[in-house]
Amino acid sequence: MTSGLLDRHLSFIEALRGAGLSVSLAEDLDSVAALGAVGWGEREHVRDVLAATLVKKQAQRTTFDALFDVYFPALVGDGVRAGSTAEGGDEAAESADAPGVRDNAAALQAFRDQLAEALESNDQQRLRQLAAQMVGTFGAMPGRGPGLSSWSAYTALQRVAPQELIDRIVAGLLGEAGDEARETEVRRLANRRVGAFTTMVEDDARRRIAEEKGPDHVADVAIRPSIDKLAFTAARRTDLDEMRRQIFPLARRLATRLTKEHHAHRRGALDFRRTVRASIATGGVPLTTHHRPKRPHRTDLVVLCDVSGSVANFAQFTLLFVFALREVFQSMRAFTFIDHVHEVTEHLQPGSDPVEVLEKLAAASSHAALWGRTNYGRAFAKFEEQHLDALGPKTTLLILGDARSNYSDLEDATLRRLAGAVRRSYWLNPEPESSWGAGDSAARTYREIVSMVECRNLTQLQEFVHDLAL
Repeated sequence: MTSGLLDRHLSFIEALRGAGLSVSLAEDLDSVAALGAVGWGEREHVRDVLAATLVKKQAQRTTFDALFDVYFPALVGDGVRAGSTAEGGDEAAESADAPGVRDNAAALQAFRDQLAEALESNDQQRLRQLAAQMVGTFGAMPGRGPGLSSWSAYTALQRVAPQELIDRIVAGLLGEAGDEARETEVRRLANRRVGAFTTMVEDDARRRIAEEKGPDHVADVAIRPSIDKLAFTAARRTDLDEMRRQIFPLARRLATRLTKEHHAHRRGALDFRRTVRASIATGGVPLTTHHRPKRPHRTDLVVLCDVSGSVANFAQFTLLFVFALREVFQSMRAFTFIDHVHEVTEHLQPGSDPVEVLEKLAAASSHAALWGRTNYGRAFAKFEEQHLDALGPKTTLLILGDARSNYSDLEDATLRRLAGAVRRSYWLNPEPESSWGAGDSAARTYREIVSMVECRNLTQLQEFVHDLAL
């Protein structure tokens, strides 16, 4: 491995660690040894070898691929060379990816037609070419000030608006006859293809910026952390599918831990007859006591979810988490709130399509607001007034929200009564603990009543579930 390539490899390893992937020295050495065995001739072979030796979880693969493309880019596009000609008059309007193509209305319409056809046929090679052409033609931003990039995936996506092609793609996939029964399924397929193409565009923009400013710059500012380190407040809709695969196992573990906690350090009642029978062998002296089997206990769960605008992205996660919990808890009731409380248990039918359930829950969230301003105190008071029957001595109360209540009456006495009516209560807060109590945050007041835990990403959620161990 040459010194230049070694430096690039070491920078790549540091970028992986910075993005949340725990790469040990031994794994780094394994990757170098593996590359020595297979060689550097095929880029995809290099990718697979590095992934096999450095990536521990499938959830981290997306981040790994993004960083690999930055540090070991494919030899495509015009990158820096186009940037160097940005001040050359007419040359600035042209791209080596699409010679002679200018960003005008005719070129835009022609490109959108080509893109719709490629998305309909799902021609991956053609889509990659179009992604590079799209950034080169519609995402170029020449003449920007020092420190600013000359390429923007956002600008290209806004200009072309591939999401607006969904109807055309659906019509093409359904054919002339059309099939209304399949339309929902086909529309989801079309959305997935557009989402995948959007990722290609973002990847190409990062490649160009890396050529222009260096891969370390892109790794620091443009690469999103792995899904288990990604903050819920920064999650996008496309992240929910991956999160769902991580959340469902955690929900099952949470149910198991809560049930075990209920039986901690407890034995069944003394079985007097078995104890006496066993004592016959020792002359009537009961050396060993025998107990009846412990009766299985049903764990009840009540969940209160803040779905206000201040936690809009976190609300998407909470609704997904609540749906996962409903799959494993036999007795559970779920409520959403902003300044009013609305029960959503009826929408959480086990075995339902998660996408449809989330759509129904999002629509039902409008009933959780009366004036539209977050008011935890009023929500707690309304819950006590209307749904106190949901709580009992066998219930676990789980609250999900940032505890920001717009300086309203906190009704902490009400929350104390609610927490006192249940066996245990927990609060998952998506804000860093350092922000608790700042501004309109009532976290410091509420944490004195309910056990509050910082829960900003899947890793912290996993730690919360693990800490419930006996």
